[in-house]
Amino acid sequence: MTDQHGELDAALERVIEAARHHLAAVRAAQGRVDDDDVWQAYVALNNASFAYDERLLDAFGEVTPWDVDSIDPDEADERFGGADGAEASDPHPRVISVRQRRDYRVPSVAALLRVAEAARREGTPEDDEPAPVEGVGEAVLELLQSGDGSLGALDVPELEPLDGVVMVSEVGTPVDLESFDDDDAVGPFQPAADDRLVGRLDEHPFLELDDDHDHAGHQH
Repeated sequence: MTDQHGELDAALERVIEAARHHLAAVRAAQGRVDDDDVWQAYVALNNASFAYDERLLDAFGEVTPWDVDSIDPDEADERFGGADGAEASDPHPRVISVRQRRDYRVPSVAALLRVAEAARREGTPEDDEPAPVEGVGEAVLELLQSGDGSLGALDVPELEPLDGVVMVSEVGTPVDLESFDDDDAVGPFQPAADDRLVGRLDEHPFLELDDDHDHAGHQH
């Protein structure tokens, strides 16, 4: 039993040491994605935790709250790019560009301004007086900023969707916004000579037809 206790203590020490190495690797990576040192330290910490959990179960019939499975380091290296951190070859080492346009009809400018001003007030501290929303363009920008930043934020009754289009291209160079003036409406969307159009998706607004319209459409 003494040897078993010693093995359990040693397994716990390996967990603590692996946790320290993992923390050091995370700090050194400074937020880098897919850092190889962080991954190697993660595998070591995972397997040390798994081994300690197994020994604790054997010795006392108890388990830890760490619900982990053992990771084969060799299989992990092969799956995630190899032990030397080399990335697997990619048959399409390109940047993907998604260009989207959707047009809207504004049935009532006054109604759109009101909903945009309400959104602005909601995002303004109580002690401050929000500036009025001036114009349709500013109203649309306010709805985008107060929402999630996507076109879904414009799905409001005050905007009537028209046709739209989505174009997906493989591009050689990602967009450099600093190279375009703020009032340049063409440059950031202008395809380069080596861009390759992958596909285009045409969007049409969904029109709800009531029974009367449906019946009327089938009269002869």
